Amino acid sequence: MQKLRIRYAKRGRLRFTSHRDFARAFERAVRRAGIPIGFSSGFTPHPKISYANASPTGAASEAEYLEIGMTRPVDAEEVREALDSALPPGLDIVDVVVARPGALADRLEASAWQIALPGVTQEHASAAVAGFLAADEVLIERMMKRGLRTLDCRAAVLHLSAHSSETLSGPCAILEVVVRHDTPSIRPDDVLAGLRSSGGLELEQTPIATRLAQGPLIAEDGTVGDPLAYDRDAS
Repeated sequence: MQKLRIRYAKRGRLRFTSHRDFARAFERAVRRAGIPIGFSSGFTPHPKISYANASPTGAASEAEYLEIGMTRPVDAEEVREALDSALPPGLDIVDVVVARPGALADRLEASAWQIALPGVTQEHASAAVAGFLAADEVLIERMMKRGLRTLDCRAAVLHLSAHSSETLSGPCAILEVVVRHDTPSIRPDDVLAGLRSSGGLELEQTPIATRLAQGPLIAEDGTVGDPLAYDRDAS
C-alpha cells in the first residue's frame, strides 16, 4: 500500500484552528477531493491518517506533518493540488511526497520557532535572552492531565536570540528559537514563561509564535533539516 507524507501550514487567523478542528477539515477535504484513502478494518472504520507532533492552538506554522495510506498508487503532486483546493485558505498543503521506509516521527527531532513580541524593544528582549541563556536551568510550571508539573525549559532550548522589527504600531522584538523535542515537548509559551522568570521579560501584548521548521537536528550548526528530504531524494 502506498503511503504519502504531507507538509501543511496554518497561517493567519487559521492559526487558532485546534488539532481536532484541523483533523475534521482535513477528512472533509479528502472526501471532497476524491482521494483514494484507505480505511482501517473493524466495526467503525477510520481513514488511515496519522498526525505527527501538531503545533499548539494559537500558533501559526509552516511545518506541520501527517501521513495518509492509499488504496492505490497516486501522483503526489496531483494529491497536493487537490487537497490544497479543498481546504480553506490559511490551511495550505505545502508538499506531498511518497513515503519511504522509516518512521516520520523519528525524524522530527527539533523545531525552529519565530516569536513576535509586539510592544517589546530589542534591548529588553536581548536582556531577557541573556538571563535565560546564562542559567543552568529554568524551571516553569505547566498544568497537564495529571496535574501541575515542573519542567526545565532551559535544557530543551538549543538556540535563542533576539532582533528587532519595527512596525507601524511601535517596537516589536523577534525571538528566534530552536527547541529539541523532549517528552513532554517544550512549547513557545513555555520559553516565554522561562524568559519571564529568569530574564524579567514583560509582555503587554499577545505574542505571535510561528513554527518555521521541524525535522532532524543538524548537529554541526544546531539548525533544523527537512524531514521529507530522504523521501524526496529516493523518489
